[in-house]
Amino acid sequence: MISTQGKRLFIARHGETVFNKIARMQGQAELHTPLTWDGCVQARIMGRALANYLGDEPRPQLWSSSAGRALQTLALIAEEIDADWHLTSRDDRLLEIDVGTWSSRTYADIAAEIGPIVDMEHKLFSVRPQGGEWYDDVAARLADWIGEQRFEQDMLVICHGMTARVLRGLMLGHPLLAGFDAPIASSLAQGSMVMIRDGVEELVVNGEGAGERA
Repeated sequence: MISTQGKRLFIARHGETVFNKIARMQGQAELHTPLTWDGCVQARIMGRALANYLGDEPRPQLWSSSAGRALQTLALIAEEIDADWHLTSRDDRLLEIDVGTWSSRTYADIAAEIGPIVDMEHKLFSVRPQGGEWYDDVAARLADWIGEQRFEQDMLVICHGMTARVLRGLMLGHPLLAGFDAPIASSLAQGSMVMIRDGVEELVVNGEGAGERA
């Protein structure tokens, strides 16, 4: 596990997007797919839950992937916790797994062309996206981001379904998941947020949305 020096790291994925709703892949190419109304509600619920969790404590440092869907989610959460969205640190290393040539295509269309692409047991890709990343690539860039953090204050990170699972796996010290070459935490429903402090994870809000889709 990775020490956070006693500070808290809050991690969540963005709210549901128009692409999520119809099972269309976003990855890194579709950086600005907007949230649906349900996605906005999910962000608001996470923000209110975090506000209740924090009480009068200082607000965490804000981090987001550079994708519009993550920044939009963070803007709604920031409003609920009375934090300044304009102080958000954006980092491409927090982007979703790169799905390469699969970007903007539906899961169903790709599966019809090349066969099943999702390991249903683990809710992960079962084959590497053509021209994209694998989970060890995601872990490498996230480890690089983690290595730069000094954990001098609490942090809130809004990223993506698969990215969040690898980030949590790294922070919690999970072993490499066989066949996926990276430490990957359990799947959480959309609209969920966790808190990690010195290798211990706590659920802040248990969302009711769908599972992760890139």
